[in-house]
Amino acid sequence: MARPVDCGIFRAVVDTKSLQFPATSWPPSMSTATHTPNPKTEETRSVIDMSKMNEGQRAALQVTEAARESVDDLSFVAHLFMGNWAPAKIYPFTEVDADEKVRADKFLAELAAFLKAHVDADEIDRSGEIPDAVMAGLARMGAYGIKVPQQYGGLGFSQTTYCRACQLIASHCTNTFAHLSIHQSVGVPQPLMLFGTEEQKQKFLPRVAAGEISAFALTEAGVGSDPARMTTKATPTEDGEAFLLNGEKLWCSNGTRAGLLIVAAQTPPKLVDGKPRTQITTFVVEATAPGVSVPHRSQFMGHRAIYNGVLRFTNVRVPRANIVGGEGRGLKVALTTLNAGRLSIPAASIGTAKRSLQIAREWGGTRIQWGVPIGQHSAVAEMIRKIAAHAFAMEAMLLTTSRIVDRDKKADIRLEAAMCKMWGTEKAWMCVDELMQIRGGRGYETVESLLARGETNPYPVERMMRDVRVTTIFEGSSEIMRLFIMREALDPHLKVAGIALNSERPAGERLRSLLKAAGFYAWWYPKQWLPFGGGAPADMHPHLAAHFGEVAGWSRKLARTLFHQMIKFGPKLEKRQVLLARLADIGTDLFAIAATCVYAQKLLRDGEPEARVFTLVDDFRAQALLRIRQNFDGVAVNADQHGYDLAQQVISGEHQWAERGIV
Repeated sequence: MARPVDCGIFRAVVDTKSLQFPATSWPPSMSTATHTPNPKTEETRSVIDMSKMNEGQRAALQVTEAARESVDDLSFVAHLFMGNWAPAKIYPFTEVDADEKVRADKFLAELAAFLKAHVDADEIDRSGEIPDAVMAGLARMGAYGIKVPQQYGGLGFSQTTYCRACQLIASHCTNTFAHLSIHQSVGVPQPLMLFGTEEQKQKFLPRVAAGEISAFALTEAGVGSDPARMTTKATPTEDGEAFLLNGEKLWCSNGTRAGLLIVAAQTPPKLVDGKPRTQITTFVVEATAPGVSVPHRSQFMGHRAIYNGVLRFTNVRVPRANIVGGEGRGLKVALTTLNAGRLSIPAASIGTAKRSLQIAREWGGTRIQWGVPIGQHSAVAEMIRKIAAHAFAMEAMLLTTSRIVDRDKKADIRLEAAMCKMWGTEKAWMCVDELMQIRGGRGYETVESLLARGETNPYPVERMMRDVRVTTIFEGSSEIMRLFIMREALDPHLKVAGIALNSERPAGERLRSLLKAAGFYAWWYPKQWLPFGGGAPADMHPHLAAHFGEVAGWSRKLARTLFHQMIKFGPKLEKRQVLLARLADIGTDLFAIAATCVYAQKLLRDGEPEARVFTLVDDFRAQALLRIRQNFDGVAVNADQHGYDLAQQVISGEHQWAERGIV
């Protein structure tokens, strides 16, 4: 399971769970030579004090930080954490190209009809198999290459259309969704589209677009969160033309049926500053190559047809030409692609939330208790209200982020994508959990049992709950996402003041950095108390503009609160993960409010009645502001340290007495 690594947020906050369980994604340049340091990344890493780290922690940090992108053009959410207001980053909500819209609407209609007619989600869940006929039908309509450019045999659709397809598929069958999204979000297509050479694209993309299944192999059983300890190795052959791949990978989704694999492995270390630096390299590997085997297919609580398993590589010869993104750049490939690939998970979560809303509406209006439909009882109405408002906000966040990607393929969406994934999956779980309560015993009963005793509406709530639970874990657990969000949110501060705090740097350099930081904060900090710099675009409806503009004021409070915690805890802030999680949640709710306003303006432009739109926007804002206020209060008054101390006592065995009375 995913977990924060021991060395904390300023160190390796990347968990291979972010790059693991069903699979993961990737990309950067097409260089096939040695690793070239990114000056911005090197600068950022140099401000992190590693003096108190052991060699293992230092190695993990060096590998991970070298894979980070460091950008000067901050995203909308990055600006929020700094108390800056940058609405042009997400507004206006642009439409997909007119030609694509016609093609996309036709494809999505055909896909919906195919799912309804040919995909029996309950039988797939029971059998653990997606029928060959279903895969063949999906391949015929191009569903394995939704984003692959048309010149390579794909449909060439945008991120927005891809997310719409993921939402549609997941609303009907999450097994089919997982199969398709793993294949193209984190399997071979995505990294090759972003980092592949032209020769690689021409060789492999037509195959995967036509339906040859692909998978990604990164996670290893004994390594967990530490890429520096990856045991799978790729050793150059004597002729230098290939590598021999040896090792074993765990939880490789699609791996038991894949024809092509993306595999991450250690290649020989490179000297950086006179010291050996671990190199992670990614390869395209033919699953039929001699030495590739599948010793085990994993079984799970949900997603029973996920084709997830253990892959073993024994002296597998991989041509040097199959390196993706350049030797030593594998972790960067993984982390970068994950940003775009990660969006498929919240897209599926929206499908689940909307399906929950549909069932809650139907059951809430027809199930009679105490003389009235249960939806008229306030306790049930509260659950339905939460499902409706959050399903709307989830869609707003995801589509707003997707349009950023479609407008600019190089746009930095790391924070937005992480928030969509973390928040969307948690709210999808909330929606299904509330739905389970609304359905009562019928929700807990399987579809097969409901049908057998004659129920006319055998809603698959039990299956939905089993399938949705893992979404807060794979492709970046919620805990890792919050640490990732705060690592990125703190990056501008590290660039300003990090060197001054780094005990490994010369005293003169630290003093110069301190003076520079003092100048910056003398200008920046007072600004966070002034009620200026907000406002909404002139063409936004006044009702929405009021909500949109208030986000700016909350962002300034968020920025100064984060700064206060930096002053209070200094380098020890990295250990305050519960506190940092509250700040991450505040930022995420603020982004959600802003996105609902942007998306609502688009809906008004499309002719949606104001009353319908405003009701959802207003209600979501009310719920989000309650959480925001509670989280700000929790920063000041909490029992975090007491809780941490208790947990350590439990782990050490001091409270085994509390376990008495069990078998």
